Amino acid sequence: MIPLVVFYMHVVAIAAVYTRRWQEEGIPGGMLAVFFMALIFFVGWSMASFVMKLLMAPGDPQALLNRDSASLLLLTSAEAVFYYFYLRGEERPSRV
Repeated sequence: MIPLVVFYMHVVAIAAVYTRRWQEEGIPGGMLAVFFMALIFFVGWSMASFVMKLLMAPGDPQALLNRDSASLLLLTSAEAVFYYFYLRGEERPSRV
C-alpha cells in the first residue's frame, strides 16, 4: 500500500510541475521539468534501495514496511526537501 501512495504522489507532483513550468516557459520547459523529476526519481530510488539494504534485514515481503517501502519513503522525504527549494521560485520584491 505504501508504494502505491508514493507513486500516486509522484504522478500528482509531476502533473503539477509540468503545468507550472508549461505556463511559465512553454511546452519545452514543462517536458524538461518532467524528465528532470523522472531522473531524480530513478537515480534516487536506486540509491535509497542500496541504503535500505545496508540498514534493514530482509524480511517478509508481505509486511507493511519492508525494504522496498522503506526505500520509497526515504526517497520521497529526500525529494520533498529537494523540490521545496527547487520549485519555490524566486522571491519577488513587493512594491509598496
